[in-house]
Amino acid sequence: MQKLVRDRKPQKAMIWQRVTILCMFLTTFNSIADEITPEYIDDVIMVGAEGVIELIGKKQQLVLVDSRIKGDRKKGFIESSVSLPDTETNCHTLLKIIPDKTMPALFYCNGVKCGRSAVAIKVAKACGYKELYWFRGGFEVWLEKGFPFIKD
Repeated sequence: MQKLVRDRKPQKAMIWQRVTILCMFLTTFNSIADEITPEYIDDVIMVGAEGVIELIGKKQQLVLVDSRIKGDRKKGFIESSVSLPDTETNCHTLLKIIPDKTMPALFYCNGVKCGRSAVAIKVAKACGYKELYWFRGGFEVWLEKGFPFIKD
């Protein structure tokens, strides 16, 4: 009986093609994430976790906007924050929670790899809100610091 021998070169080539495509995808995805989550946003004041606490104490009318999706919020959120996912953020929905465009508003999401708060804050800027703060580190840093949070 004759044994059928396969040439493994085409299989190896196909595997390397798939690995190359996967690497290209991951590189593209990372650069898209960098575009979504910029290092800073013009005319927006960036604060850390301690800065959030300081603002809460100093700015009585401060509105904390949690830009995460509802499922993320179920895992916990900063006390007194209002849920407004970035996908629902527009001038009309912002006006419902921040009726005066001169009121201070702070936006956060999951962390530096989450672009939701960056998207939402850019919408707020375009809608004419003036005093905007961004907690870029988001809920991830809040938890790392061991700061209190609410969980439904």
